[in-house]
Amino acid sequence: MKISIGADHAGFSVKEKIREYLESKGYRILDKGAYSEESVDYPEFGHAVGNSVKDGESAKGIVVCGSGIGISMAANKVEGIRAALCMTPEHALMSRLHNDANVLAIGARMTNFDVILEIVDTWLSSEFEGGRHSRRVNKIEVS
Repeated sequence: MKISIGADHAGFSVKEKIREYLESKGYRILDKGAYSEESVDYPEFGHAVGNSVKDGESAKGIVVCGSGIGISMAANKVEGIRAALCMTPEHALMSRLHNDANVLAIGARMTNFDVILEIVDTWLSSEFEGGRHSRRVNKIEVS
């Protein structure tokens, strides 16, 4: 599976560790930046990852900033993106089962890295349940 990842300066080091971890598990990673801890604006990277998923360049996306809030808001501005800010593996599971989240958002300064890896693993290994949840997910898009 191909996964796009992106982060601002606050999430850079966590993004790098996630990238290395996923590559070691055989995932193909498209790194959308940032490429250092130099101060940058998180919306650019939320949009880049969101567009990569929307355009089919990648199957899923992961975005990281200090809190996870801003970059998730930016990713969610891309049509068809359902970015979920997850702070526990349980959030990650529910975001996939019930909401069909296609972008995972993480707060680098909010969650211990070992828990972040559990969140990533849970999110990537969970599938959308469909059924009654499909109707609700379809109502998320506003025309």
